[in-house]
Amino acid sequence: MTSNEPAELKIKELLKELHRVIVQIQEERSRGEHNLTNIAKTHERVQTEVKISPYYKTKLRGLYNTAMQDAESEAELLRKALDNIQQIKGIRNERRLAARYGSGDRPRPTMRRGILMSMLQQSARTLPLHIGRSAQSLPPLCGAIPCDSNYISKMGDMVAARVKSADGDENWILAEVVSYNHMTSKYDVDDIDEEQKEKHTLSRRRIIPLPLMRANPQTDPNALFPKETLVMALYPQTTCFYRALIDDVPKTATDEYSVLFEDNSYPNGYSPSLNVPQRYVVAVKDSKKGK
Repeated sequence: MTSNEPAELKIKELLKELHRVIVQIQEERSRGEHNLTNIAKTHERVQTEVKISPYYKTKLRGLYNTAMQDAESEAELLRKALDNIQQIKGIRNERRLAARYGSGDRPRPTMRRGILMSMLQQSARTLPLHIGRSAQSLPPLCGAIPCDSNYISKMGDMVAARVKSADGDENWILAEVVSYNHMTSKYDVDDIDEEQKEKHTLSRRRIIPLPLMRANPQTDPNALFPKETLVMALYPQTTCFYRALIDDVPKTATDEYSVLFEDNSYPNGYSPSLNVPQRYVVAVKDSKKGK
């Protein structure tokens, strides 16, 4: 058995389980739609009455309770499906990292910039959407929710990293975690820009973990940066973060932030509004020299 076979078997098992859960979701949805149809028909009958009778009140109450139970059952199955998808993505990512970093100093293959930009957009679109239960607290790194002070990013995680360029300027770049040394409390990160091909060793102060989940504006608006908040955002078609003001927040789970980047070339000091996904918008971190 090759080293990849256990992972392939696990992926096949997860795909079978995912298919089973999707079938259950469809069955649950069909039952729910049947009940919703009964609710609509009952309301049509009620409209012919001057006053709602106790019979229809009881019937509607029962139908609505059933509808709520159906919705929660479907939501639970959707959570299972999303969990399976994340496990599959996690296994594939582990294999990618093993191939990339498991061969010592073998140089990384160069990726065309257009492909890299497309991959970053795809990463933002497929970032898991948090679907919590009612009254459940939001997890760290969901949208604008910060991580704990002792949080350590894992190998393969995307982060914003403050690095020093050859001319001495410091910039926040998009990077991938290679490792973390608990003895020195420092990260080794790779510049995500394939043209740079640079590895940096940085203290935790120079690292900002990116969101691991998207916040749903319709259920968790408090997990989004409010309008006019000063943030750092990835400038479109680049791999660098710059300071910006939130101009507008996402309205749906697929919407992006609208931000105004600081730019002295404009009279008001800000660029025209640009869209940036939740994945690439983080809180501003104060810079401290020598850290």
